[in-house]
Order: sequence, then structure tokens, then C-alpha cells
Amino acid sequence: MKKQPYRIVLADDHTMFRQGIKRLIEELPDMEVLGEVSDGIDLLNLLKKLKPDMAIVDITMPRMGGVEATHEICQLYPQTKVLILTMHRRIEYVHHAFSAGASGYLLKEDSGSELATA
Repeated sequence: MKKQPYRIVLADDHTMFRQGIKRLIEELPDMEVLGEVSDGIDLLNLLKKLKPDMAIVDITMPRMGGVEATHEICQLYPQTKVLILTMHRRIEYVHHAFSAGASGYLLKEDSGSELATA
């Protein structure tokens, strides 16, 4: 019996970055990217339809940022884990992300192997 892949959605307003993250994830065994969006509002709409295992979310996005989206995800879809993937390294961003319910926090400057671990 084949193991079901771990299902992920991506939210980042930089298309090329999203595409690169998608490629890194899809090289991993038992991982699948179900969809991609560029802001928090579209992310919430996508989660309603797809119910993924994880959302990988940038903090700085138009219409609804990642911290606010994370809070909403944790309230509406508690089974979906949230990994913040951002350029913001200041401790206040980390604090806000975890206070909103994020399961993890990774910097965009980190390596692809760290993404796999996260």
C-alpha cells in the first residue's frame, strides 16, 4: 500500500521564489505541492478547498500578511501546520509568528536541506 504524500500549499508574493520552493519540495520523497498563491486571502480560500497538511507562508504579502493568515489558519484549520518562510530575522517577527500559531520559522537565506527538515 502506497503512503499518501504530505500535502503542502505555498503562499509568497514572489512567483519565482514560489516556483523554486515548489521544485525543492517536489524533489523530496512523499511530498506534494497542491497549490500556490500570492497573498493571505487567496491562501485562506485555497485551504478551504484543499485542506493540506501544511502551509508554507511568507510574512510580507499584499492584502493579508502571513502572521494574520497564520492566525486565521490556526483558528479555521487546526489540522494544517504553518511554516513561516521569510527574510525577516528580527526576534519580534519570530515572536509574532509563533504567537499567531506557526509551527516553525525558517529564513529564506537558509538552505534547501533545512527546508526539508522543517
